[in-house]
Amino acid sequence: MNLGWLALGLVLLSVGADWLVKGASEIALRAGVTPLVIGLTVVAFGTSAPELLVSLQANLKADTQADIAVGNVVGSNICNIALLLGLAALIRPLVVSSQVVKREIPILLGVTAAFIAMIWDGRLSMVEGAVLTTGIVVYVIASIRMARKQPGDLAVDLPEEVVEESRGPLWKSLMWVAIGLAGLVYGADRLVFGGVAIARTMGISEVVIGLTLVAVGTSLPELATTVAAARRNETDIIAGNIIGSNLFNVMAVMGISSVIKPIEVATLNRLDLMVMGGFTLALVPVLARGSRINRFEGTLLLVGYFIYCAWLVKPEWFGAMN
Repeated sequence: MNLGWLALGLVLLSVGADWLVKGASEIALRAGVTPLVIGLTVVAFGTSAPELLVSLQANLKADTQADIAVGNVVGSNICNIALLLGLAALIRPLVVSSQVVKREIPILLGVTAAFIAMIWDGRLSMVEGAVLTTGIVVYVIASIRMARKQPGDLAVDLPEEVVEESRGPLWKSLMWVAIGLAGLVYGADRLVFGGVAIARTMGISEVVIGLTLVAVGTSLPELATTVAAARRNETDIIAGNIIGSNLFNVMAVMGISSVIKPIEVATLNRLDLMVMGGFTLALVPVLARGSRINRFEGTLLLVGYFIYCAWLVKPEWFGAMN
C-alpha cells in the first residue's frame, strides 16, 4: 500500500505540474506577457514545482522528514545531470552551442558551492534561505533582461494549445491552475507519506529515499522534456533545462523551504553533497571544450549515477567508503 501511495504521489505531481504550467501560461499570455518571459519564469518554475511542494511538505512535518526535503533537492540535481544528461547523450550525442548556457554554468557552479557551504553543518537557516530566494529572483530578472537583448539565444515556443486556449474564458485557465495546485499539494503529501513508510519498512534512512525514489520521481517533468528534446535534436533545450532546473532547485526550493521553516538535517552524508558538486563540476570540461557530449561520456554519467545509487542502498558493498 505504501508503494501505491508513492506511485499516486508521483503521478499527481507530474500531472499537477503540467496543469499548473498550462493554466498559468494561458493567464500570462492573456495579460500580455511574452512567451519568452513565460518560458523563463512560469515554465521554469513549473518543472521545479514537484521538488518545491515535496520539500515543503517534508520540512513542515516531523523534524526527521527534513532529511527528505534536502535529499530530494540534492538527489534531484544529481539525477538531472548524471541520469538525464547521460540518457539524452545516449539517445543522440549532444552539441551545445548556446552562449547563454555557457554563461550559466559558472552561475550553477557558484550557487552549488554556496549551497554546499551553507548546508555543510546540517542546517539551513532562515537568513541563508532568504539569500537563496533573493538569488533566484535576481537570476530570473537578469535572464529576462539578457534574453530581450539576445532573443535568438532563448527563443521559446509555447504549445499551440496554450496559445489557443489563452483566447478562451478566464475561468478555464483559473481552473487548470487550481486543479494543478491541488494535485501538487496532495501528490507531495502522498509521496512523502509513502516514501517515509517505505524507508521505515526497509530499514533505511529517509534521506536515502529522498536521494533516490523521491528525487527521480520529482525529476519526471525534466525527464520528459529531456527525452523529447533529444529526439528532436534540440540540444540547447536539454542543457538549458537541466541547468535551469538545478538552479531553481537550490535557490527557490531550498530557499523558500528554509525561509518558511529553518531546515535541520539529521542523516545527510556529506559525501552526497560532494557527489552533487562533482557531477556539477563534470559539466565544465564536457560543455566548455567544444560543447559536446558524446555517447561514451553519456555512458560514463549513467554508470556513475548507478554506482552512486548502489552505494546509497548497499553501502556495505563499498566497505571503507561508508
